[in-house]
Amino acid sequence: MNKAIKRVLQTHRMGQNIYYYKETDSTNIQAKSCESAGHGALFVADKQTAGRGRLGRSWESPAADNIYMTLRLEPEMEPDRAPMLTLVMALSVAEALNHVTGLEANIKWPNDIVVNKKKICGILTEMSVNMTGIAYVVIGVGVNVNTKDFPEEIRGTAASLYTESGRCFERSEVIAEILKRFEVNYETFMKKTSLADLMNSYNTLLINRNKEVRVLEPGKEYSGYALGINEAGELLV
Repeated sequence: MNKAIKRVLQTHRMGQNIYYYKETDSTNIQAKSCESAGHGALFVADKQTAGRGRLGRSWESPAADNIYMTLRLEPEMEPDRAPMLTLVMALSVAEALNHVTGLEANIKWPNDIVVNKKKICGILTEMSVNMTGIAYVVIGVGVNVNTKDFPEEIRGTAASLYTESGRCFERSEVIAEILKRFEVNYETFMKKTSLADLMNSYNTLLINRNKEVRVLEPGKEYSGYALGINEAGELLV
């Protein structure tokens, strides 16, 4: 896999150092534990046994069909800016999938990627800080690529590039395009450490935009219209 990725990779920093696993617990776990990996290192596996999504949910990780990858970053910025990197990755994945597949991938705020209103990708960002600031940020990305079918209980809400297009895709090409897009978007983000210059691109792909949404807050729930994100990545309702 790492040779296949390197053959098509078009980046200067992202993914130049690749750690490949036929099977591992979680690429996020591996990325967090490898202190010598360096900024932009890519961790990728054919199968995960302990994949996780947001809110601690498990992430199904069958072998060889899909993408399980994590980027390890060591950015010089204030820790409170790091959560915005999740949205930078969401934008990059959506752009990459649209380019490689011809499908219409959209973002469901903040970081789910959907095709035909079905989830095709999840993103999980984790951070560690030390006395001087951020030690690392790891961004895990799981993309359903060539899965042919899903369990009945999630068939109506989950999809893969294959189920939505009828075509199989080379995972290495999808990974390389994600890294290419992320490198450009990351450099744009780091100039101001905000989403100010990525906001319009993100909002263009935001499936919730100009739609009615339910807002859940502690002790209350209400409806409103999503206007898009601001430069901090917050959804304006």
